[in-house]
Amino acid sequence: MIKLKFKPFDLILRHPFTVATASRTSTPIILTELEYQGITGFGEAAMPPYLGESHATVEKFLSKIDLSKFADPFSIEEIVAYIDSIEAGNNAAKASVDIALHDLVGKLQGKAWHQIWGYNSSQVPETSLTIGIDTPEMIKTKVGEASLFNILKIKLGGGNDKEIMKAVRSVTNKPLYIDANQGWTDRHYALDMACWLKELGAVILEQPMPKEQIEDIAWLTQHSPIPIIADEGIRRLSDLKTFGKAYSGVNIKLMKSTGMHEAHKMVEYARSVGLKVMIGCMTETSCAISAAAQLSPACDYTDLDGPFLITNNPFAEIVLKDGKLVIPELPGIGVRIKV
Repeated sequence: MIKLKFKPFDLILRHPFTVATASRTSTPIILTELEYQGITGFGEAAMPPYLGESHATVEKFLSKIDLSKFADPFSIEEIVAYIDSIEAGNNAAKASVDIALHDLVGKLQGKAWHQIWGYNSSQVPETSLTIGIDTPEMIKTKVGEASLFNILKIKLGGGNDKEIMKAVRSVTNKPLYIDANQGWTDRHYALDMACWLKELGAVILEQPMPKEQIEDIAWLTQHSPIPIIADEGIRRLSDLKTFGKAYSGVNIKLMKSTGMHEAHKMVEYARSVGLKVMIGCMTETSCAISAAAQLSPACDYTDLDGPFLITNNPFAEIVLKDGKLVIPELPGIGVRIKV
């Protein structure tokens, strides 16, 4: 019998995390475990406010799951379909079980998931570290703390964009990913910013406009000198098939996609239609990041900095080498409880 356990936890951020629409100092998560024949798989639900989930909603959803109808954990397609059918939404809650299921099955097979999927762990792109909206002096401090990272992801859209960029460029010339978190509403302004940011070394521009302004986004994508990457605008595979053509690429996150199973499908679909692919994250522990990292060799961009933004990671730390996450050659997702 497959046994599900879960418990609430709060991640404490190293610095207040501010984006165009909100600010916070912690992130609620749920830690999950699936046990089968003495082997345990680990999972996680991370719940930034915009997802609309909480400790209470995730615990309520997980309490509805009955895995007794499955003889073993190997029927991944059937199990995740069943979990998805219980109730609409609850994407992070679903992801927490999906991740634990993949970790469990990988351990039972004795293989890491990048190996099962046929990806080469040496082809991992460099990951970025996110710098949230802040004062110029604090921006400089955060950049100084990011010496191990070769790429920075800069949050804009809060009204002081040029002040932030001036602060960033006063202390580093590293390549930049830019994320405006839907902060700009005028497409001509967004295009002017894209051109200006290109001159400052920006590589991509993530979700610059509200997801509802799909025609404006498509226009911007057509005219922008740098790729326009969807985040809030695309959560699941169905969204990607419907709205993907309006963007240059998509930021796939396990907490949006309901986990590794659908995220893998999204990666493969995006590649098949010529879209750029970023694998990203919320504020997460090494657990969810290790799961997402299994997909990173198939992606163009990596933004898996969650464990580096928190102070109380309950799992063993992720290793960073030459600006890249090191994917452990361990069964499952490769995560271990901190000793």
